[in-house]
Amino acid sequence: MARLIARDLRLAWAGGGMVNPVAFFLLVAILFPFAVGPDTVLLARIGGGVIWAAALLAALLPVERLVGPDAEAGVFDQLGVRGFSMAGVAAAKILAHWLSFAPPLMLAAVVAAGLLGLPAVTLGRVEIGLLIGTPGLAALAVATSALIAGMGGAGALAGLLMLPLAVPLLIFGAGALDGGAGALKLLGAVSLVLVAGAPFVAGAAMRVAME
Repeated sequence: MARLIARDLRLAWAGGGMVNPVAFFLLVAILFPFAVGPDTVLLARIGGGVIWAAALLAALLPVERLVGPDAEAGVFDQLGVRGFSMAGVAAAKILAHWLSFAPPLMLAAVVAAGLLGLPAVTLGRVEIGLLIGTPGLAALAVATSALIAGMGGAGALAGLLMLPLAVPLLIFGAGALDGGAGALKLLGAVSLVLVAGAPFVAGAAMRVAME
């Protein structure tokens, strides 16, 4: 499994899987002030929610490549022959995707907070929320990628399938910005449920793709 995680990380580097979502995330943060105007008070008030919405949209970008290319190349068939559990393979892919996606995004959030004029206390809450919520986003992305693998128009399907399921993360992540400990606990609960359930959903979808 360690080799699979290292391999997925190398592919993420080589295929722009780390750079593109972060670039998209920062682009949204840069463009948003042009849309609402230079009101620094308004930007500071809604900036945390903007960062969460941008993170959710950025998480969509790599979904199509997380599972589909390996399914087409027969990687899962080889792993299955060697006795690897598909749920375990999915869990390894979730960890690799989180490592490639979340730390760069959390660093980019610091830059985005500067662009939006967020105070330090709000930035701290954003970072804590992203630390808790991004494992759930990574799990949801891998499960969605497994479900759409091999389908035509997979990119559009990914958005239709993943975005509604990610809404609780967005709601509780943005809700935690006001200092609500309850929202932070609910964010952690939703993220934990996604991390616990996604490997089995993704593993089942991978087994179907192998048949």
